Amino acid sequence: MIKGIKKQIIEVNEINHPYYERAFLIVKPEYCDCKERYLKKAARKLVKNFGTPSILKKRTNIFDLVLKLGIAAGIGAGLTALVMM
Repeated sequence: MIKGIKKQIIEVNEINHPYYERAFLIVKPEYCDCKERYLKKAARKLVKNFGTPSILKKRTNIFDLVLKLGIAAGIGAGLTALVMM
């Protein structure tokens, strides 16, 4: 645990996340007197629940949409070609 002049900061190194290497959490002043063990446990629990950054989710969703539309267009073109023969 790192203590600053007015703030208490917890550094979490072992987060096992594909996008993040470590996390720094600033403890609220009213909870600075809590036991260090509880603060570290809460910090690990919070970091464990980190998700994928929203920009990466949007890119994945756009890619999925384009792929689905491409497949639908291909099927439509194939059916049209069958009907026209």
